[in-house]
Amino acid sequence: MLKQRVITAVVLSVLILSAVIWAPVWLFSLLVALATLYGVWEWSNFCRFDVRDRALYVAVGAVLILLLEWFATSVLVAQVMLVAGAFWLLALTMVLRYPEGVRWKASTPKLFIGLLVLIPAWLALSEIKALEQGEWLILLLLLLVWGADTGAYFSGKALGKHKLMPKVSPGKTLEGLLGGLLTCVMIALLYAFFRELSLMATVFLVLLAVITAMASVLGDLFESMFKRERGIKDSGTLLPGHGGVLDRIDSLTAAAPVFLLGLMYLPAL
Repeated sequence: MLKQRVITAVVLSVLILSAVIWAPVWLFSLLVALATLYGVWEWSNFCRFDVRDRALYVAVGAVLILLLEWFATSVLVAQVMLVAGAFWLLALTMVLRYPEGVRWKASTPKLFIGLLVLIPAWLALSEIKALEQGEWLILLLLLLVWGADTGAYFSGKALGKHKLMPKVSPGKTLEGLLGGLLTCVMIALLYAFFRELSLMATVFLVLLAVITAMASVLGDLFESMFKRERGIKDSGTLLPGHGGVLDRIDSLTAAAPVFLLGLMYLPAL
């Protein structure tokens, strides 16, 4: 199982990094859109849909992506990111309240939630890639997401004693969260050093790294909440040893819009 997991991780890393570094914006956006739509397919399982309804849900997601691709302006992108940011603040309250006060059995709210989780993330990644330093910024975002997860895993395993959200994800600890945040701070400082950023830009970057890392954790917890309600361990079986696409991008769905918001409204890196 571990060997299978490692092989899948290596293959995915090579494919993702190749797309980030060498793919033109249009191809990168298309590849991310395909992954997003597969995530929409997996999300429809949370709604307990049959195959026909799941396919229709994916079609709705595809139409939304096409509309944003055709009609997106800088103003519209900013508005979508603000809506996404507000949604993730709401998602935080949903995670903190789980399972009290939330009727997770209803499918209709899950339909809208799934689109709010996935579509803005695709748009954010596409917009970041299109920036002047897009490749560097996408790599930084991925490093922060991976760093938050890896740092939390090792810190939690070595020092974890206090559960973070036991009702949602029993394995996560407060010590792991702090370890993940510290890892992201170090990643931000290394990025600032190699990119020769100014002191102001470095301070901003560290702040953005911490906020992005916290959003990354929230994205992971949010999907875990839906999997727990559905009674499944993984969102799918597409990726051997890793589960489904959602299991790999759950952190990124929250981190990407938050990261782009920081780039849009705070000093440029």
